[in-house]
Amino acid sequence: MAKKAKSGSGGTPATVALNAAGVPFTVHAYEHDPAAASYGEEAWRALGVAPERVFKTLVAEVDGALTVAVVPVAGSLDLKALAAAVGGKRAVMADPAVAERTTGYVRGGISPLGQRKRLATVVDASALGHPTVFVSAGRRGLEVELAAGDLVRVTGASTAPIGRG
Repeated sequence: MAKKAKSGSGGTPATVALNAAGVPFTVHAYEHDPAAASYGEEAWRALGVAPERVFKTLVAEVDGALTVAVVPVAGSLDLKALAAAVGGKRAVMADPAVAERTTGYVRGGISPLGQRKRLATVVDASALGHPTVFVSAGRRGLEVELAAGDLVRVTGASTAPIGRG
């Protein structure tokens, strides 16, 4: 079962960024199972919310430039749609080690918030259809719930239909 924490707790670069921006949010912690096959499925099940409200953060390369994609955990990233959303031609998934080094987070805990280096970010347009969404708070077993509009604003993201499934 997920535990709720107040806005000021969590202490990750993601929650620090949200506090600095004055954004209301709730941190939800759950017991992470290192053997979990899917971090996203583990998160929505532990939180007891619809998988369409839980978003994963993926790092891709669009025409050689690292780009962050935020899509529902229940689906996958449409690389062609991501490339088009940022005016590029070709997108491929970034090397996980490069993604970790650039964002400052580990795989399975990459947050779109408070990254070491600010990257172009695209949030799947479906996020705007929910009052709040969940994204990684910066480590496995820790999610932050916030308004989709605040997520877009704080990350400087654009929105586009980049998710599939």
